[in-house]
Amino acid sequence: MVSKNVVVLNQVGLHSKPATFFIQKANEYKSTILVERQERRVNAKSLLGVLSLGVLKGTEIKIIVDGPDEQEALEGVCNLIKNNFYE
Repeated sequence: MVSKNVVVLNQVGLHSKPATFFIQKANEYKSTILVERQERRVNAKSLLGVLSLGVLKGTEIKIIVDGPDEQEALEGVCNLIKNNFYE
């Protein structure tokens, strides 16, 4: 299991379009990917789960990955966030 804290810096946070990109990226991997905010964890492959966290610009979240491609998955998801969801 690996994890990393990242800050969401795009204008709308993890809402609508960025959340969709995030979920699509998470679904590219076999590993289980969780997103944690304020001690609440949700499945990164679930649109409703991710949206329910209410992640706004400047919010720090923790990405937790466990599985066969965990390192690759962690890097892929974190790079998407760091690159502002390629917007």
